[in-house]
Amino acid sequence: MIRKIIKIDQEKCKGCGLCADACKEEAIAIVDGKAKLVRDEYCDGLGNCLPLCPTRAISFEEPETPAKNHESELRQWPIQIRLVPANAPFFENAHLLIAADCTAYTCGEFHNKFMKNKIVIIGCPKLDSADYSAKLTEIIAGNSIKSVAVVRIEVPCCSGMEQAAITALKNSGKILPWQSYTLTTGGKILED
Repeated sequence: MIRKIIKIDQEKCKGCGLCADACKEEAIAIVDGKAKLVRDEYCDGLGNCLPLCPTRAISFEEPETPAKNHESELRQWPIQIRLVPANAPFFENAHLLIAADCTAYTCGEFHNKFMKNKIVIIGCPKLDSADYSAKLTEIIAGNSIKSVAVVRIEVPCCSGMEQAAITALKNSGKILPWQSYTLTTGGKILED
């Protein structure tokens, strides 16, 4: 698998900090007067920092990581939170997995580890600019959901997914077993 991350030429960098301010993932910081990629696993590869660099010290690189093949555990369609009907029949007696959409791409074992025997719905609070709590409340309150699990990435933008699920559980008026998992951008589960 190839993913883009930024590379900062320390010779060209003047330490103005414009790139660090533009990085919504908090992957760039000013260290010893120069911009530095402090958390390459947070770099989303979108390049918000690129056009702001007055010295053109920032470019992309594509480090390669191994890909893995696995059987799909997907049990229903659609899966996007915004598209799925809140009263879809597959929600009845379901173990619900609410996942940030990047999670399936970071963890090679995602299907076996998280999706097996679950109904999966996904979204991205950053790209959708959405608060999913109302839709999730409607799904949880209106169906006989048996449990809820949330999977997100450690990056700051993914916290919105977990918060929406917590709010939906509270607003649904139901007490359900639930779990939350945070993955590194390399696909490992972070322990509390």
